[in-house]
This record gives sequence, structure tokens and C-alpha cells, in this order.
Amino acid sequence: MSAKLPHRTLTFQRKPQKLPVVLSVEEVADLLAAAPGPGLKYRAALSISYGAGLRASEVCHLKVTDIDSERMLIHVEEGKGGKDRKAMLSPGLLDLLRDYWREARPRGWLFPGKPKINPISPRQLNRAFTAAKHMAGIAKPATLHTLRHSFATHLLEANTDVRVIQVLLGHAKLSTTARYTHVATKLIRDTISPFERLKQLEDLTLRRRLE
Repeated sequence: MSAKLPHRTLTFQRKPQKLPVVLSVEEVADLLAAAPGPGLKYRAALSISYGAGLRASEVCHLKVTDIDSERMLIHVEEGKGGKDRKAMLSPGLLDLLRDYWREARPRGWLFPGKPKINPISPRQLNRAFTAAKHMAGIAKPATLHTLRHSFATHLLEANTDVRVIQVLLGHAKLSTTARYTHVATKLIRDTISPFERLKQLEDLTLRRRLE
């Protein structure tokens, strides 16, 4: 008769999810102003990453024809999961892109690499971000993806509906977008605690007793 093997239960430990690093609006402004030259190429590319919440690969693969100034949209082809979507194009970002286009006259790829038949690579864009971050004196452990995180958080702090942010970011699940509520500090500061309502009721009760 064979001996019974001891029963073992497998336990899966969930890796704790870290909150995303977020830059303040002032830090983003300093970083974009410090974007390396020559010209506006990297400043424009990093500005799209923040101003439209695009991923590095999405910025790199933009074509000139993806900028729809008539409808104020950016067409993102084959984003994460191979899905197309529309991203927002603000007037200020459009002005910067027009200045960049007048300067560089790109054809085909909006941000061409070397040779120009190829787009710039996410590695090149990451290097530009790191250089700008150091020039701006930002000590936070921020990466290029931090600009996308900051875009979402700043929208949330401006009271934009989380479902609208979900669409803009191209998230399949609302729960993915909802994590930005944990880092939206302005939203936390501006939310009135139910304790304040309790205090108002206590004050009202006290006044009634004194009357």
C-alpha cells in the first residue's frame, strides 16, 4: 500500500498595487519647458503625452493626418489591445503642434526618427523625458508614463467624470481609471467630510437648547 502524500494548499499572494506617481501642474510646466532641443520636436511630443494622455508608443506612431484640427481630436490608431480611439486636442496643444509643424515640416510620421521613414522610438522619447526631468530639477521617481497619470489625475481634480476619463485613456475597465481617485489630492482636500455635517447638527441642537 503506497503512503499518502501530504496535502498541500497553494497560496497566492497578491502583489500590493502601488499608487501611480503624479506630477503637479507646475512640475509638468517646468518639465515641458526644459524639453531638449534643437527645435520643438520633443517638447511637442511630451506635450501630447500629457495634454492628450497618450502612451509613449501611441505618441511615437502618430501621423500628421491623425491631428484633426477641425474636430479638435487626435486619432489614435491601434492603441493598447489594437483598439482605435479618439483623444482630446486642446487649443493650446494645437498651437504648439502648428509651431512645431511650421518649423520641422514633418511628412507622414508626426515625429520622424532617423531615417525619417521610421517614427521616433519610445526609447528616444524616454531619454528626452529623463533629460527634461533632470533639467527641471524634479526629484520624484517619475517616468514618461507619469505624464499620462498626471493627465488623468488633473482631469479628475477638475471634476471631470471618471467615465469620461476612462474613454479618453482608452481603459477597458472603469476600475483601472478609478485608481486615480486615490492620488487626486485636490479632490480629497475639497471633499467635505460627513463629520462637518455632524458638527453643524450638534451646533444647531446646542442653539435650540439655549433658546
